[in-house]
Amino acid sequence: MDISTTEQKCVQSQEGDLRLEDFLRKLGLQSKYEHTLSRAHFLDITSSSQSEEPNKEADLVNTFLQRLLTIDYKARHLSVKSELRIKKSRQTAGKIGFDALFKKKTQSKEKKQSHFHPMDVQMAVFLCADPFLQQTMVTKLSQCQYAVPMLVPNPFSGNIEFPLWTLRQISKSWKSTDTSGNITSKTLPMCKAQTPMVAFFRIGSISSSKSQLMNRLINEKHETFFHCDCPDSSRERLLMDGVVEIAWYLPSGKSSDHFSDCVAFCNLHGDSSINETQRKILTETASVNVVLLPCLDENNDNMAIVKDLWNSSAPLIVVLSDEEDDGEDDMCEIGDRKYKMGLKGRNQCDVSVALRGVIKNCLSEQPVTFSLEKIAEHRDMKVDESNEDCQRGKEAAQEIMRFLERKDPSTVKERYLPCQGKLWHDWCQKNKYLRRLKSDNIEKEKIKTENQLREIRNEQQKHGFSDLMVSFVGSLKILSDSQKMYFLKWTAILVDDFTSDKLSDILKEYDQKWSEVLALKRKHDNLKKNNSELINLNLIKSYPQEHDKSVTLKAEQSNLEKISKKLNAATFGLEHMLREMGQIYEASVSERRGMERNKDGALSFLPQLAAELMTSGHPMELMDGDAAHVPLIWVSAVLDKVIRKLGDQRVFVLSVLGIQSSGKSTMLNAMFGLQFAVSAGRCTRGAFMQLVKVSEEMKEELKFDYILVFDTEGLQALELAGKDTIHHDNELATFVVGLGNMTLINIFGENPSEMQDILQIVVQAFMRMKKVRLNPSCMFVHQNVTDVAAGEKMMEGKRRLQEKLDEMTKLAAKDEVYDAECFSDVIAFDIKKDVKYFSQLWEGSPPMAPPNPSYSENVRELRRDIVSRASKTNCMKLSQFQQRVKDLWEALLNENFVFSFRNTLEISVYRKLEEEYEKWTWSLRSAMLSIEDKMLNRIASGTVETVERRELVKEMSATLQDVQTAFKVYFEEDSEKETLIQWKSRFQTLLQHLHNNIVDEAKRKLDDNIKQKNIRKNLDEQLMNYKKTLFEKSKELALKLKEDGSKSRNPKAEFDSVWGKWVSELTKDVPEIREANILEDVIQILGELYEDGLVVGQKESAEYRGICTAGDYQIYVSVKKNRIVPVLEKIPFSEHPVLEMLPCMEKSLRPEDQISIRELISEVAQQTTEKVNSFPVSVLGYSSGYIQQIVRDVRKLVQEFKPISDFFEFKKEFYVDLSLYVCEQAETHFVELHRKYKEANDPLLYFEKKRSEYLKFFDNYWKGATSAAVLGDQICGKLKGTMLQSVYNMIAKFICGQLRGKPPFNGNRGDLEKHILKSLAEQEGDKEEKFNRFLTYMYYPKYHFENFIRDRVRRFMTAENPQAVSAIREHIEYIHRIVMSAAEMARDEVKKKDEGISRDVNMWLDIFSNSLVDELGDTRVHLSGDDTEDVTDCDVLVDVIKKELLAVVEELKGSLCKLSDLRVEMFREKPEEILIKHFCRCCWKKCPFCGAVCTNSQENHPEKHRAEFHRSCGMAGSHFIDTTEFSINFCTTNVARNDLRFYTQNCNDPYPFKQYWTAGGEFAKWSISADFSELPYWKWFICEFQENLENHHKKTFSGDGTIPSEWKTFSQNDAVKSLRITTEITHT
Repeated sequence: MDISTTEQKCVQSQEGDLRLEDFLRKLGLQSKYEHTLSRAHFLDITSSSQSEEPNKEADLVNTFLQRLLTIDYKARHLSVKSELRIKKSRQTAGKIGFDALFKKKTQSKEKKQSHFHPMDVQMAVFLCADPFLQQTMVTKLSQCQYAVPMLVPNPFSGNIEFPLWTLRQISKSWKSTDTSGNITSKTLPMCKAQTPMVAFFRIGSISSSKSQLMNRLINEKHETFFHCDCPDSSRERLLMDGVVEIAWYLPSGKSSDHFSDCVAFCNLHGDSSINETQRKILTETASVNVVLLPCLDENNDNMAIVKDLWNSSAPLIVVLSDEEDDGEDDMCEIGDRKYKMGLKGRNQCDVSVALRGVIKNCLSEQPVTFSLEKIAEHRDMKVDESNEDCQRGKEAAQEIMRFLERKDPSTVKERYLPCQGKLWHDWCQKNKYLRRLKSDNIEKEKIKTENQLREIRNEQQKHGFSDLMVSFVGSLKILSDSQKMYFLKWTAILVDDFTSDKLSDILKEYDQKWSEVLALKRKHDNLKKNNSELINLNLIKSYPQEHDKSVTLKAEQSNLEKISKKLNAATFGLEHMLREMGQIYEASVSERRGMERNKDGALSFLPQLAAELMTSGHPMELMDGDAAHVPLIWVSAVLDKVIRKLGDQRVFVLSVLGIQSSGKSTMLNAMFGLQFAVSAGRCTRGAFMQLVKVSEEMKEELKFDYILVFDTEGLQALELAGKDTIHHDNELATFVVGLGNMTLINIFGENPSEMQDILQIVVQAFMRMKKVRLNPSCMFVHQNVTDVAAGEKMMEGKRRLQEKLDEMTKLAAKDEVYDAECFSDVIAFDIKKDVKYFSQLWEGSPPMAPPNPSYSENVRELRRDIVSRASKTNCMKLSQFQQRVKDLWEALLNENFVFSFRNTLEISVYRKLEEEYEKWTWSLRSAMLSIEDKMLNRIASGTVETVERRELVKEMSATLQDVQTAFKVYFEEDSEKETLIQWKSRFQTLLQHLHNNIVDEAKRKLDDNIKQKNIRKNLDEQLMNYKKTLFEKSKELALKLKEDGSKSRNPKAEFDSVWGKWVSELTKDVPEIREANILEDVIQILGELYEDGLVVGQKESAEYRGICTAGDYQIYVSVKKNRIVPVLEKIPFSEHPVLEMLPCMEKSLRPEDQISIRELISEVAQQTTEKVNSFPVSVLGYSSGYIQQIVRDVRKLVQEFKPISDFFEFKKEFYVDLSLYVCEQAETHFVELHRKYKEANDPLLYFEKKRSEYLKFFDNYWKGATSAAVLGDQICGKLKGTMLQSVYNMIAKFICGQLRGKPPFNGNRGDLEKHILKSLAEQEGDKEEKFNRFLTYMYYPKYHFENFIRDRVRRFMTAENPQAVSAIREHIEYIHRIVMSAAEMARDEVKKKDEGISRDVNMWLDIFSNSLVDELGDTRVHLSGDDTEDVTDCDVLVDVIKKELLAVVEELKGSLCKLSDLRVEMFREKPEEILIKHFCRCCWKKCPFCGAVCTNSQENHPEKHRAEFHRSCGMAGSHFIDTTEFSINFCTTNVARNDLRFYTQNCNDPYPFKQYWTAGGEFAKWSISADFSELPYWKWFICEFQENLENHHKKTFSGDGTIPSEWKTFSQNDAVKSLRITTEITHT
């Protein structure tokens, strides 16, 4: 080679590099040389992924891959479309147009628009892609029936690369035919397939297309190899020269097959004389070599290549493009298996037939076969699997396979994955049985089952990690991300290879048996139909043949099931190892008595590993299809780790539902480029989920971060469906529909009549969602539709679908007891938009058919619609999805889905709303307290005589506005606003009602205060006169003593000697107010109604004090004459093995009678309390008439009471004891109020309290104080009392605010109850006293709540509280400042009016007092005119006040150094009473079974009542009929049972517990979900207070009511922990 040639090649190489660099830059790949393009680049939802055509060159890569991922074979026919420009020829005027035909085209100087060769785009992406994207590309290209790269010259490294790794995932199925005509089905990974290879080369430049010739040999209807006549092809190409592509011919086992077995065809692009290494590799492995050259020329240097091929043992076919054969035959054999053929002048079809015939003949003589793995051994190329990460991953996978060497695949899972086999399946069955218990003693059976579950978990723990799992998990832990991906791929490849032969044999056996069973079933159905007709015609009486056929069918079905089990045992893959990880983790996570799970512990890395796989794009199993169970602990743990890794992202959940083998997984994979398993043979089992990321640019538009895609197993084949299958399908459909924001209903075919069963299941699932207020959407996808373009036909199909959906809706409505006439009543559904028709998947007949481009187009259109719909959907957060999975699965386990479903997300959002509502209501109440204080001050000062409602509304307007603003912000900006919206209107109304109620209540209180002030008016005037008289006498005495000037006399003694006389003289005509003797009045009044002896006896026995908590009221009733309880008809034992609460013949009170009497007592006590509070005792004093009214009301309420069974009546003792009880409760109230009345209205007491004030007044005058000093002292004395009251008013609200910021008052009503239960469990003292407190809580919860609040406030006020003390000091200083400000302001006002001289003290007093009314109320001092006339300078008075007030302030601060210094009677409204109003105006309805209290914060809420902690029914006295044995069952367990029934009050027919709401009344108003958690609190209570309960109810825990020994292991600590109390402190 001369120097000029070398230089020329160097220049050409440099030019080529520049062209390549420019090409990659235009494609946007300039920075991707080093295999940096990954799957993640193209799987995200981006704006470009939503577009159909590339708008610019940089879009080509993305559009190509997006199309390829949807298996659209038109992906490589992409180009940037430009507008067609037709250039006009320039002509001279008048020239004839025809001459233009002969005018030669002038060369345009304009640069032609560059055009990229489609294969260059493909190879550029391939070269820049990482190994996993390369593998995806090659797999999709192969699915498109395209040739794939086998040898690739890398322009960046100069190496020839063999991408064996990228070819690993290609698997093909075909049917080969041997010489005897036997057909064998094969499915193999093509890396391992031993097939003959036909290699095609060209030498030099030829006129015919080699690739086109190969296409005609393989598949006349599809361009397997790209050639010059393909769309968008161009002459120039950069990256294809030297590339060897491979494609396979796959026979279908038909006579039309071109070849009888699989044949590989390899195509070396470019001149093989230049690409010597590639040619050498191919010729060494080819079974047949086909070389194309223009002609044979002995002088051509390339003839040496032909000679080498001639000398090879492999058959050679020489194809001459520019020569004609001299002979008549198409093909000429010129040597032993050496052939020559000319193309010139030949029909291309004839050429293909001839060439195919020769190749077929050459391959029939036992050809040399090859495998891709064998080629990898060649040294002249670089194998992609040689990279370090791939080798490390492979070694780790091979380490696992060493455990499986020479093992039977059917035994592998049992040996190496023991936790997921029989143990896990048994656990699942037991767990389901736990929700459907059938036993006379449910609790015992429940404990037995729980122990069995625990034993299974222990067995799983004993197995732990097998050697295989140690290796598998160890690899996942230590490998890098890249190595891990290789490891998983290698493991899947090797495991598939390990099981393929066994599975293939079993599948053949299964298919054969399936066909036999189907045939038998058809015969059986036909015979049954014919026999029915003959019987109807009386031609035969029985049909023994039918019985024989039925027995045979059952036997064959049993055999089919056995084969299915064999198939299941032999199915072994990655998902099983990951499932084993889940079971090992679940077994290790000890559920400590079901209430508190230990933290992850040593195995927390397992869910972490699974989460890493899921976030990297690996499918995660949600439902185990083999066990038909969701491993909730594992799934929750994995999602926890996903949330920790990604954040609590918003996800749009897309699920799919359809029958088996209808193409669900294929559709999802094509739509989003996912990796759900679609291998032939075994369909998807269970449910898998995979994350699809939304790009940053699209997040804002779509309002979510990921699409969470669900692939599910198909609904079962209906031909063989039994009840279990139908139940499973219903369960699966409900689960899938409930999880998805949108569900794709995948239907294979277009005939609605053939999909009737699946439609009914689907409609029923959506109906259930509607009933539990979940609102998923759906789209129907009809796959395999023959003509999607026929509009009229499609409209007819949609009409038939609509009719069928409406029909199925009516059927489902009967099953679900739901009012719906059409499908749109159940779900928002638009038949025009929500039904999609998909073309057939294949364009022709497999295995050589490519995918239908219309199918891919349909997939992309559906994806665009889904994303568009998703952008308008309220999406869940991952944490909410996690909870939804749990809620749905728990409800499904409990069978009755609608009544078992607990929307935990909705409940938690509602509880948070309740907490916010509590803050809003406190804002309103707190504001009104301040307004009340101000108004009461005005009333006290006399500045206000009436208060109008509108004034209060105006005063509240600002606070109401603030609350409404906060309300609006919360509902519009909270992250759960879509869930909140359903309650917005109601809570808006509630707030307005509360505001109105608070205003009305304040108005009543202020009106009462005005009324009391008016009643006291005369008395106040009289007292005022008394005061003036006493002040005058004190002044006279002081002045007299001072004039006497005797220093030896003691002024205090002098004052004391006359004080008593003065007071007695002044009050001698005032009637005495006597002490209230309430006990005497009660006994006298009751004695008048009943016998005196009875009343005195009941009083002395003191048993009346326990009437509210009595366990048995039998002593208070007597049976009516001639009245017995009706006897019920006998109920067959087989139907109702256990009957509770059964009316019985014995003349004793039933549990429901006891409850009704207790409720009567509660009602009487409540009404009496309200009545007592309405009596004006504080204004008019106590009167015995109040007791008469109470006793009369008690008698009336008891007489109006109607017993449930009406067989008993109350004895006199009941009337007496109940009256004594409520009167004793009222006595404390009467005594306290009467004491206040006496203090306020008895002049003797009043002046005795004021004595020190008069003494000081006297002392001042005696010491010679000026009138200003005396007046100032009087004013400060008055201010001291009003300032003190202001402090009390302020601190009451401050204390309430403090308490609301910390437990137990910083949550909602349910949180408060938890703290009450905790306090009950932890109480100390006498056991009987502790038990009685429990009884009070159970029987009179509201009363107990109020006492709890009082107790907590009392404790709080006795504890150290620096913040409160600081608030008191600050408030005193604040009052000090406003008082001095008022004094100075009054002085200045007087000066203005007195022309600079401040003399008018009365004016000053008026201005001063009026300015302090709102803050301090009545501050006016009432002195005689002489006292004020003597004060001639207001400046002096202000100075006196300033000095005296400092002393008052310091005194107040000193007297209030701690909260315990506060005197309860000084509070205008006590803190506890404020909190009681705030917290106790809620729902107090009790569970009709166990008595648990509803925890809703609203009194009249529209939702059904709910309680978080239901109780054992025995605690309410429930017992077994005709025994004294308690029933220890919990109502939350009873409601899960079909066989257990109960009786209501006046009904003789029992109701099933599972449908308790059908009993109506209170039963229908409650939502009681089945709960199989351990509920330790009340179990501990029963064990702790067993003896007390037995004595209380006169029943025993024996026989069927024996307390299980497991209950006795619960400690007080367990009970408290089970309450799950949070201790978070909030700031208010």
